[in-house]
Order: sequence, then C-alpha cells, then structure tokens
Amino acid sequence: MSEFNGFPKDFFAFFKALKKNNNRDWFNANKARYLDAVVKPMGEYISSMAPLLEAISPYYNADPRPNGGSMFRIYRDTRFSNDKTPYKTHAACHFRHRAGRDAHAPGFYLHIETDGISIGGGIWRPPAQQLGLIRDFIADNPAAWGDLAQSAEIKDMGGIQGDSLKRPPRGFAADARHIEDLKRRSFYVMTGFSAGLALSPDLVSESERVFRTVARLNHFISDALELPF
Repeated sequence: MSEFNGFPKDFFAFFKALKKNNNRDWFNANKARYLDAVVKPMGEYISSMAPLLEAISPYYNADPRPNGGSMFRIYRDTRFSNDKTPYKTHAACHFRHRAGRDAHAPGFYLHIETDGISIGGGIWRPPAQQLGLIRDFIADNPAAWGDLAQSAEIKDMGGIQGDSLKRPPRGFAADARHIEDLKRRSFYVMTGFSAGLALSPDLVSESERVFRTVARLNHFISDALELPF
C-alpha cells in the first residue's frame, strides 16, 4: 500500500454525482471510478495511520482491507429505513478496539462528506451491560471524569457528546455528580474540518492530533470495560 498523499479531486466529484444518481445502474457503471477515487486512497490513509495509531495504543486496529477492515462499506442497510437509496454519499473508517466486533466498541473515527470532515472517537450506543459499566465507572471516579470532560483539549473539540436519556438512568439520583453525562447513551468527541483537508496529506497529521486527544476518552472507556489500553 503506497503512502497517502490526499484523496484525488474526483473523490468529491464522485460523491456529488452519486447524490444525483443514487441507483445501482449508475454505481455499477462507475464502479471503477469508485475504486480509484475512494477505496484505494482510503486504504492508503488507513495504512498511513497504522503506525501512528500503534504509538497511541496497540489495541486499536488499522486494517486497510476494503471488506472486513477499518473501511465502512458504501452500501446502505435499507431494511428499516424509509430512505431506500442504496448507497451512502460519504466515506468513513473506524479504528475500533481489538476486543470489539462491531461499531459498539471504543474506537477512532473519520467521516468525509462533500461539505466537511469529522474526526474523533469514543463509543456509540454500547449494549446495556457495557453502558452500565461506563456509567458506574464515571460515578466511582468522578474526579477523573471531571478532569477529562473539562480539559481544555476536549472542550476545544466541542466537549464530550452523545445522545441522552430525558431522565436519570435507573440507580442514579437526579442530583448525582455528572448526571448529564450519566444520562448519555453514547460518549464521543468529534471535531470538524473543511472538506479540502481530505485532498491533502495533512489529513494524516490532523487525524493523529485529534486521536491523541480522543485517546483520553477511549482510555477511560477501556478502563470501565476492563479492556487493555
């Protein structure tokens, strides 16, 4: 796998065209273009991130394979959606913890659309047992969680985010310390960049910078789930 030098300009042109022609006939006719403009450079990005991610934590996978690796497939799951268009109009990859088999494990994330880029990480909608462990760990380590959540680096990236319950979760009082965070069903940090960054090799260094900050959150989550970091 060659070094990542930025996505080609056709990366965005491809997705703009896909938004207007989101059907199997158009995609099949442009499959080679998709492989050249999206899959190949995404694999190069993932390979370039591998040693940098290894230095942050050896327990997160950077697998450049287009199927079964860190790269998300372009095919949408339309079974439970009113939107039946078959293809995603963005590219993304997820460097998840080796203990996780799906997106419900702590990880680092890159998402690229025609109007911007999101880079970050954390954990998205963990199952009830794991979510309970994270909440209990926050409650048992309130000072450490406060230092993390209120750190300047995390706040500069928008703070810890995640959809929340309207009421306190079972077992927690309404006035419990960090109750707004205890209500969360997801815990992540995500920061945005202009779309043009995707065309530059600087996407790698910017990703590394963000991932090093997000690593504090992933370390905390890993400790809560008794996973190595």
